[in-house]
Amino acid sequence: MSFPLLTATAAVPAIGAIVTAAVPAARRTAAKWLALLFSLATLVLAGVVGARFEPGGDRYQLTESHAWIADFGVRYELGVDGIGVALIGLTALLIPFVILAGWHDADPQETGSKRWRPTQGFFALILMVEAMVILSFEATDVFLFYILFEAMLIPMYFLIGGFGDRAHAGSDEKAAAQRSYAAVKFLLYNLVGGLIMLAAVIGLYVVAGNFSLQEIAAARASGELDMATNTERLLFLGFFFAFAVKAPLWPLHTWLPNAMGEATAPVAVLITAVVDKVGTFAMLRFCLGLFPEASKWATPAILVLALISIVYGALLAVGQRDIKRLIAYASISHFGFIIMGIFAMTSQGQSGATLYMVNHGVSTAALMLVAGFLISRRGSRLIADYGGVQKVAPVLAGTFLIGSLATLSLPGLAPFVSEFLVLVGTFARYPVVGIIATFGIVLAALYTLVLYQRTMTGPVKVEAAKMPDLRVRELVVVAPLIALLIFLGVYPKPVTDLVNPAVGHTLSDVQKKDPKPEVEAAK
Repeated sequence: MSFPLLTATAAVPAIGAIVTAAVPAARRTAAKWLALLFSLATLVLAGVVGARFEPGGDRYQLTESHAWIADFGVRYELGVDGIGVALIGLTALLIPFVILAGWHDADPQETGSKRWRPTQGFFALILMVEAMVILSFEATDVFLFYILFEAMLIPMYFLIGGFGDRAHAGSDEKAAAQRSYAAVKFLLYNLVGGLIMLAAVIGLYVVAGNFSLQEIAAARASGELDMATNTERLLFLGFFFAFAVKAPLWPLHTWLPNAMGEATAPVAVLITAVVDKVGTFAMLRFCLGLFPEASKWATPAILVLALISIVYGALLAVGQRDIKRLIAYASISHFGFIIMGIFAMTSQGQSGATLYMVNHGVSTAALMLVAGFLISRRGSRLIADYGGVQKVAPVLAGTFLIGSLATLSLPGLAPFVSEFLVLVGTFARYPVVGIIATFGIVLAALYTLVLYQRTMTGPVKVEAAKMPDLRVRELVVVAPLIALLIFLGVYPKPVTDLVNPAVGHTLSDVQKKDPKPEVEAAK
């Protein structure tokens, strides 16, 4: 029996969560180091998964399959394609930086209400989220995926509501109330989406007789399973609704700015750079894989929603006064590009969308974590409370600038390549959609450069005059992310080589080929 590598990759952070939570309250520093070590061990295993995966081999590799709930055809079934490998790598890479960035975010704090912040719980919850996200990228049993899709909401709820941002104007009671509101809104939105998905999962079992993604896809390809048109469309809508909430797609996005605004900066990164990627990943794996005809039927409407997300998110980002909410609305715009690339149904669009998931995770992590370091120094999230920071903290300002430029997809930085591929792939099939989407790039330049100008340039505010520059721990967090943004901006080939075969399989599922160019290249 071969070593269950995929199970081990998810089991290590899960075990780490249990061990970290069990550390005595007086040994908070030990709990932090344990969490970091388990996250690094997970990163090593994710690297082994990437090394053992063969991009030109079978569609799903390193597979595992064991009976679970035999009476209902539920199996513990795992397998990864290139897209899953890339996102497992992203998740495993970001978690150590999230832990390091949040090193002091859950230290005990006495307030007027004598509130105690359990440090061990904070890091244990982060590791548990990591375990569930990685396993969701590996699950090829629909029911298993659904369980993970819903279960990850529980630790995220406590991370948002129980460990909120300390840089909050107003009383402790007001801050606690806003954190609670953000956490409950996050939970309710995603639970509603999950309940609708549950109905679709049950419907799929009634139609197909099992939950295995590979068996259902094979039965559809051979003609053994022929879903009625209306049935397929209803099931598709049930799955897509849940994924659109998670992604998030307009108009199901409103929980994200609240959650990211009230959470600590590392938890905000966990939300948008890690957890939300489950939604867009699932659109590729389950919506297009299980319901190809319904996916094509819904494409025009989804492209319209994606366009609204791109422009609406960018416009609201322009008008924000809160740094973290600005980054949240920018992420809504970026997710619009990802979803547009997925449903453009071209190889460039879907390769770009997958690469965008990776690049957005890295760029948002870099920008949000530097913003978190900035906010922790001043104690305010308001843009108007800053000014002249580059004169007193040039390294902080420089890394903030690079993160901002990555957010606007500057050529030479990683998001540019993915955004370019998404737009090229969309232009090839839907030129009008591609033209409108480019307006989002203009707005991105506006909100990111204005953010930098208002916080980092100009006269030095009195409150910022003695602001320290980045410390060693903070440099360890930011420097690798900046280096990766530059590397993937110059040489994205390692990721594209990994995901392109999986994109080819997805296009084959929906029976789509790239449109031929109108003008043939000269020979």
